[in-house]
Amino acid sequence: MQTPDLIKQNEPNHVIEVNNMVKKFGDFVANDKLSFFVRQGEIFGFLGANGAGKTTAMKILCGLSAPTSGEINVAGFDVYRQTDLIKKNIGYMSQKFSLYEDLTIRENFRFYGGIYGLKNAEIKERIAYLLNRLGLMHAADKVLKEIPLGWKQKLAFSVAIMHRPKIVFLDEPTGGVDPVTRRQFWELIYEAANDGLTVFVTTHYMDEAEYCERVSIMVDGRIEALDTPARLREKYQAASMNEVFLKLARIKKSES
Repeated sequence: MQTPDLIKQNEPNHVIEVNNMVKKFGDFVANDKLSFFVRQGEIFGFLGANGAGKTTAMKILCGLSAPTSGEINVAGFDVYRQTDLIKKNIGYMSQKFSLYEDLTIRENFRFYGGIYGLKNAEIKERIAYLLNRLGLMHAADKVLKEIPLGWKQKLAFSVAIMHRPKIVFLDEPTGGVDPVTRRQFWELIYEAANDGLTVFVTTHYMDEAEYCERVSIMVDGRIEALDTPARLREKYQAASMNEVFLKLARIKKSES
């Protein structure tokens, strides 16, 4: 289980700081005293089975939902008082991608650039840069519904970071895609992190934990483990992160 010495507040390289975050829906506790931090440029995995409370926590961090209690700071802003500033400094990508199927690739970029408040010249520059980076300049005027799922996934990620946010939140971004496409997507994540972008990713694929610098594992609304994948495997004497998760789930079940 998470230990207090992992919780450090007000460090200059922390872009997310969470201390004793609680979220209740009536008598149901979705997030139970979560505490963790995320460093600038870090790939931080927020793992757990479906229903563990990952998406609820992410919505709070994105300024889309208010916590019941706790101290939470995202990109230097308080989640209680500065949600508009948080939204301007983060990117978000969901499993459903939130792209418009009847628009072209270029038109999707242009549309979201306007939403993010970018000026026309900056939108044009970012479209050219991202299309070149993705190798999709030749397909810029294709309607989205005509392109493969793997392209849509890469496009959704690029749209989410079009405005150069401090943090990008990825909510189950690789659901429903094949292993090769998943690996290619993670290569995009590495490139973005190397440029200084902080990546906060939720997933129920335990093998994807190996791609993260640190991971937290949630079970029934609580963080039951938080460390690097290598240290967690060593601590729980496990050959894989999936085995770590299964051991944690069994421990939790035996305690209940």
